Formats: sequence, C-alpha cells, structure tokens
Amino acid sequence: MDGNGRWAKAKHRPRLFGHHQGVETVRDIIKMCNGIGVEHLTLFAFSSENWSRPKEEVSGLMKLFMLALEREAKALAKNGVRLEFIGDRSAFSASLQQKIAQVETLTASGEGLHLIIAANYGGRWDILQAAQKIIQKANNEKSVTLSESKFNALVSTADLPDPDLFIRTGGERRISNFLLWQLAYTELYFTDVLWPDFNRDELQLAIDDFSNRQRRFGMTGEQIKDQKNA
Repeated sequence: MDGNGRWAKAKHRPRLFGHHQGVETVRDIIKMCNGIGVEHLTLFAFSSENWSRPKEEVSGLMKLFMLALEREAKALAKNGVRLEFIGDRSAFSASLQQKIAQVETLTASGEGLHLIIAANYGGRWDILQAAQKIIQKANNEKSVTLSESKFNALVSTADLPDPDLFIRTGGERRISNFLLWQLAYTELYFTDVLWPDFNRDELQLAIDDFSNRQRRFGMTGEQIKDQKNA
C-alpha cells in the first residue's frame, strides 16, 4: 500500500495525514473484496524496515494501528471478516499486542474474507524464523528431512494458499521484502496510483488484468488448454 506520504506531500500536508487517508482506502477495499468473494487479502501495513523512518512518523503509525483496530473491530466481526496479523509483534507495545490479540479473537469465527495484516513483517525474517524452527527440530530429533511442504508449514502463512495476485501501488516496481517465499508463482501488478487514490475501480482494473493472464506453473500453454478442455 505505497504512496501515502507522497500523496500527503502533494497536498502540502504532513505524511501522517496520508496514512490516515490510507486507512480509509483500506476500509473501502476490504468491503469490495468481501463483497466479490475474495477469500484472502493480505495488506503489507508496516515492514520490518519501516522502523528506520522518522520517529514521529513511526509513533504516529503505531497510534493509527491502535485507533483503526478500536474503530473497525466490531464492523469486521459483523461483516464476517476474520482478521489475522503476521510478523514479529513482540516489537510493539504491550497495549498494541493486547489489542491485536483481542481483535483476532473477536473475529476468529468470521466466514467471509480472511484479512491478513503484515505488520513488522519481512520476507527474509519469515524465512529465517522458519529455518530456526527447523534447526531446533533437528537438534531435538537429531535428523530432519526437509521438503518444500515441510518448510511451508513453518512460515507465517502456513494455513494460507500462496497469493494469486500481488498489487503494488505508488509507482515502484519491486517486491520490497514482502512474502518472498510465497510469491514464487504469484502474478505481479504494478500501478502508478498512490494508495489513497486506489479505489474500487483501480482494484477492478487489477483483477481484470489478472483474469486475462495465463498461469502456467512451469507447464506449456498447450498443456494448460488441454487441462481446461479435459
């Protein structure tokens, strides 16, 4: 969800104004995804590298996280949205960690959209923490046979399918340490639109673009066509 700060700067407002507007966009996109039957939506809200931003901005973001959780929790539960956080939450304040746990519990029975918030998350961190679990398991059991499926069971998204579509707003053409293990066969979509301006029409453009692609997963186009015709 890139471009909040630049959006605010263009309007001669502080960066946090852009982040607040970004939350409004999040609310709208969640409603659309839940309404059209998207099963899983993962939002990269705060990376493990974002701690290096100005202290005032980081502090404001932490307050915004808390405010958004307090305001949106009941509405998410009412609309059947299940909220889950991935990332190293130990770096957050005790009150924010408690609020995250409360909202996860409140929405746990949701049968609509599964909303995943990546906060203090990094793809390399995810791979390393999975590797550490494997090392510990090997030390306990003396020998461990490793496979993709076993490794996948240890990353933070173990209970989720790999993403079908990755969308990055704001004009950057990179993944920026997001779900590195999980994006192996994900379709990538980049747009110059800044996140606060990323509305339902823009999301539909991304979905339409995705629907026109042929996903081969290592096979040939002919094989895919044969599968569809079988």
